[in-house]
Amino acid sequence: MAYKIAVASGKGGTGKTTVAANLFRLLSEQNGTRVDLVDCDVEEPNDLIFFPEAKKREQSQVTQEIPVIDPSRCTYCRKCTEYCEFNAILVIPPARFAEVNPSLCHSCGACSVACDADAIWVKDEEIGTISGYDTGSNTGILEGRLKIGSSMQTMVIRSLKQSIPRDSGLVILDAPPGTSCPVVETISDADYIILVTEPTPFGLHDLRLMVDLVRELDSPFGVVINKANLGNRDIYHYLESEKITLLEEIPFSKSYAAGYAGGTLFAEVPGAIEKAYQGLATMITERMEVA
Repeated sequence: MAYKIAVASGKGGTGKTTVAANLFRLLSEQNGTRVDLVDCDVEEPNDLIFFPEAKKREQSQVTQEIPVIDPSRCTYCRKCTEYCEFNAILVIPPARFAEVNPSLCHSCGACSVACDADAIWVKDEEIGTISGYDTGSNTGILEGRLKIGSSMQTMVIRSLKQSIPRDSGLVILDAPPGTSCPVVETISDADYIILVTEPTPFGLHDLRLMVDLVRELDSPFGVVINKANLGNRDIYHYLESEKITLLEEIPFSKSYAAGYAGGTLFAEVPGAIEKAYQGLATMITERMEVA
């Protein structure tokens, strides 16, 4: 069973992907087991930008079962609309019109149970893709990509996690930003969660939301403060008052940020930043050993 580390943040732009990618780089070099980086930000995955050497090995479709209403059988009784919790079905009896909106459907099957006329069948509709990449000896990247126009992020993430290689020893889950359902799907079964934040009012506000979420999940977690030499000290007071573990502080570096923007994240890592990532990698290795 792979040991799962989730890297998450309450807001975008805090450096979550930077932390996930650097941990993958270091742990791939230091760890004797297979290490996989899983990009669960399926609306805009970008982990691959930093690994140009990655070679695609496979790609598969993610499909969703969408109900289809047979007008030759439908009695327009509207039971299916009453059963549907997501308002995905529109039935207008006088016009003899019945239709399912795929963008609202969650494939729960309630409409099929409700229908007494056997007028509903299902079809598979593509909602995204999963791609697997090799990045070297005993390492890989999995990327989920949501189809444009679809809102089924959670379904794609669920399928993505099911595609993790069985021989993986360590999995790094790069979560979407925020605290919504896709984030919960990503981090819910993680063995440890790293919350990445920044010392700003927005960073503190959204960190509070993430802390509430991971405590609700009863998941072990710690916090990394990125851009630690900017902003104010409010976030430190919050961590102390809530007795939350501060794992590492990563200082802001303009040159390093420029490298990130240019896709050359690992070209020249400042010493203080490398030390912080080394500390995180050591913490993960130690947790794996006692798990």
